Amino acid sequence: MKKNGNILIIDDNRGVLTALQMLLKPYFDGITTLASPATLQGMLRNKDWQVVLLDMNFTAGINNGNEGLYALHEIKKACPTLPVVLFTAYADIDLAVRGIKEGATDFVVKPWDNHKLVETLLNAVHSNRTDTHTRPLSAPSMYWGNSLAMQRLQKVVEKVAATDANILITGENGTGKEMLAREIHACSPRHAREMVSVDMGAVAETLFESELFGHVKGAFTDARSDRPGKFEAADHSTLFLDEIGNLPYHLQAKLLTAIQRRSIVRVGSNTPIPVDIRLICATNRNLEELVAKGEFREDLLYRINTIHLEIPALRDRPEDIVPLAEDFAARFCKQYGKPAMTLTDAAKDKLLQHPWYGNIRELEHAIEKAVIINDGTDLPGEAFRLQPRAIHTDTEALTLEDMEVQMIRKALQQQGGNLSAVASRLGITRQTLYNKMKKYGL
Repeated sequence: MKKNGNILIIDDNRGVLTALQMLLKPYFDGITTLASPATLQGMLRNKDWQVVLLDMNFTAGINNGNEGLYALHEIKKACPTLPVVLFTAYADIDLAVRGIKEGATDFVVKPWDNHKLVETLLNAVHSNRTDTHTRPLSAPSMYWGNSLAMQRLQKVVEKVAATDANILITGENGTGKEMLAREIHACSPRHAREMVSVDMGAVAETLFESELFGHVKGAFTDARSDRPGKFEAADHSTLFLDEIGNLPYHLQAKLLTAIQRRSIVRVGSNTPIPVDIRLICATNRNLEELVAKGEFREDLLYRINTIHLEIPALRDRPEDIVPLAEDFAARFCKQYGKPAMTLTDAAKDKLLQHPWYGNIRELEHAIEKAVIINDGTDLPGEAFRLQPRAIHTDTEALTLEDMEVQMIRKALQQQGGNLSAVASRLGITRQTLYNKMKKYGL
């Protein structure tokens, strides 16, 4: 049997290291083990490695996987093309999926199956080290689907894209508002320049003016040089303001002034700078209700709402669920270097029965996770672990992740999608809330 070069195994369990040395001896020329990643950098320089098998946790009592992810980053910095296979407990599959997204080639679950472990390591060695799963693919284009509502929306978009009219896109979280904005920009006369996107919900109030309008050197303590803002960056292009409904009332006047005057003034300056932008805004909130409550300026609503486009929820167009799932599966199989996978009938039924309150983002997240953990060419129903909408009373049957998802969903519903209020209710920062929503596909 032809052997496959050198393997580096990093695991703090010496019994595991001994068992792996015996198992892998017929398959590798050299087997080196480390009980800790402390000397990893020096070890990487000592030999020509073909693969690394990396445990995710090394400190007793700490199981968050941060040590393994840090070691993964160090390996990829030193040897970008070196395949890394993660070694993780069954309960930490989500952690392994995160590792795959951050550059790992594959993962193996403990307790391991000998045949599966050997096969995974040899596949990692023989894989093309410049495979597409180590590089992001180009952004996908808008999927219009077959529903009547989306067909009508497409016709309107085709008419308004060629104009400079301000557009307001509304729809639930995860319906694809930013993707629609990019589609409009791509079909507009401004497509030669990149669209500039700002997540208004993630911009700190104290940095709002600097972020959007820029600043001059010395305007504040950390302003060491002149810096253009997003308005200037979007000159002769499209400026997309996402989560516009979360912009605090006292800052809305500043945005309105810039839109009306078609010019901005950098922080610390008195000189107006003209800007030529096409403005697209998006929100999951009802701005007319906010106007009625005195939480959103009516004059600003009129300015951003020349054309109003509403994206329907995914549950209202079920005929698009399976085609979208198949499209995502094909994309993620290519991205992660996996063979093409076909949804089984059971998988399709499961996807169709799920309410998808997180919409397309939730579906995309579910498909990506299923593709990563699945082996073979069939994508079965059991590959999908879908979160139920209802709040269970039997908390003992739920994982911490289940409960966290349900708490966030409940808070989003109670606060009407106001992310600042949701974050305050949950006792976390708005950025942490954003990160968790992205993680769970909400």
